[in-house]
Amino acid sequence: MTSNQAIPLAPRKAEEDVWKYPRPPALQRTPNRLRVVWTSAEGIETVIADTTEGYRVLETSHPPTYYLPPSAIKVPLTKTSRQTFCEWKGKASYHTFNPPSSSRPINDRIWSYPSPTPGFTPIKDYLSFYASTGMSEAQAGGSWRCFVDDEEVGVQEGDFYGGWITSNIRGKMKGGPGTWGW
Repeated sequence: MTSNQAIPLAPRKAEEDVWKYPRPPALQRTPNRLRVVWTSAEGIETVIADTTEGYRVLETSHPPTYYLPPSAIKVPLTKTSRQTFCEWKGKASYHTFNPPSSSRPINDRIWSYPSPTPGFTPIKDYLSFYASTGMSEAQAGGSWRCFVDDEEVGVQEGDFYGGWITSNIRGKMKGGPGTWGW
């Protein structure tokens, strides 16, 4: 198992170019506060997750993907049957969030690695969130917002990758139309 101290600490708010990120991807501890907040259609906020003990994964042409420890999760999540495979991190499991005041669950927008590959064992069972629910606020009965420190993140284009875009991240990013062949 990799020591937490052996994993580099990410810089705080340094300007970063996604084309200078490595391939294969790198794991970093992050000093930033990571939050995910649900806002119901009535405007009531519920904290889904909140931590200063997260990690981020950096990969060429992608904004960082953040992973939050299970202890950061403030609401119940249910594991779904969906699984995907990452050549670098292993098999991912997905989770459902049942928002308060909504009759529609948010399925498969949160994932984790129950048995990650050796280079990613520190994120075992940590959870990562897409930066959006993948549906309109009307369909979902609200929305969730993701934050790095106090900055609300932008959504990585497409619906395959789950990177979070902050104001310090630069460069053309993979995920949108025409970027799959890079």
